[in-house]
Parts: sequence; structure tokens; C-alpha cells
Amino acid sequence: MIRVLLVDDHAVVRMGFRLLLQSTAEISVIGEADCGEAACQLYVELNPDVVVMDLAMPGMGGLEALRRIRARAAHAQVLTLSAHDDPIHARRAMQEGALGFLSKRSAPEALLEAVSAVAAGRRYLDPALAQKLALAEFDGGTKSPVERLSEREFEVFVRLAGGATVQRIASDLNLSASTIGTHLYNIKQKLGVVNQSELTLIAIRHRLIDA
Repeated sequence: MIRVLLVDDHAVVRMGFRLLLQSTAEISVIGEADCGEAACQLYVELNPDVVVMDLAMPGMGGLEALRRIRARAAHAQVLTLSAHDDPIHARRAMQEGALGFLSKRSAPEALLEAVSAVAAGRRYLDPALAQKLALAEFDGGTKSPVERLSEREFEVFVRLAGGATVQRIASDLNLSASTIGTHLYNIKQKLGVVNQSELTLIAIRHRLIDA
């Protein structure tokens, strides 16, 4: 039996995932969380075999929750989900220690396959994303400036592009506003932008946020 912790801020999405996962006798959903903070707490309480977690959530978000869960339990097996099927999100999640990355646009059976693979300690990427990642690696000479951002800079960049304030990001990530300001300065230098609008346009162009 694969014991799963579901993490998504939308109750309807969690319900759909629960019904799908429990349609097979090999998987049991033992808990649900609607934010990264709750996911970190429930992971300690429930010790699931697999965490299925959305990356885009209010509060600390999926990437930060992944980072904290892995810091506490290096053996944690996490499958990350995103509405954005871009290679940048996938690569970042894998770099933070996720074993799998699945687009929410994938076929339902892909979720069952992904959970089984991650539970067995195997990496999982749906074929379309794997191809995009392979092409991105092959074409490394033209790598986007976004991919030169550090892990923390990338997370701050996506949040800023989505409209979050420096103060809000500092609160969500448990960092000082001055630290976020430093990250913002570095982000602007690396991306060659001067204002919030340009950050947002770059994020939309790379399909990191919705237009």
C-alpha cells in the first residue's frame, strides 16, 4: 500500500485526485493539506510514502515546502504538480529534490503511474516534459537568463512577477524584507530589467505565470 499526502490549495482538485488515486487498491490517501505550511506539519505527523504537491499555492508555496520537507527528511519522496508544463519549473523542482514532476494537463492515468514510480524511488517525468528538458539541455548555448537565477532568486522572481509585494514574499518565506530586496536587485541585474512590468512579461513569455 502506497500512503499518499495530497497538497493543493483547491479542495475540488484534491477531491478529484483522491478519487483517482483511491480507484486502485495499491494507493491510499492518508491526509490532505491546502498549503505548504500544513504540508510540512502533516508530513512529520503522518510520514507518508509519497507527497503529491502543487507548486503554486498561497503562503510559502510548493517549492519552499519541498525544500523544508527535504531538509527535515532527506528520504522524502515528493511528486510535484504544476498547471505550467514548462521545463524551467520541472528542472527547479527536481533540483530541490523532487523525484517527479507532472503537469496537471496530463492524462489521469499518468498520476497513478507517477505516484507508483516515485514510491519505488524512481524519477518520473511525463514524456512531453522530458523531451522539452532534453531539448533545453541540448540547446544549452542559448539558455534563458531565467535559468541563471539561483533557486531562491527564481522563487522570488515568480512571486514578484505574479504581483506579490516584497513584504508579502518576506513573510511567506520567513526572510527579511532587505534580503528579498537584495534578491530583487540581483534578479533585475541578471534579467536586464528595471521594473515590475518587465519581470511579469518575462515570466509570461516563459509560461511561468498565466497572462
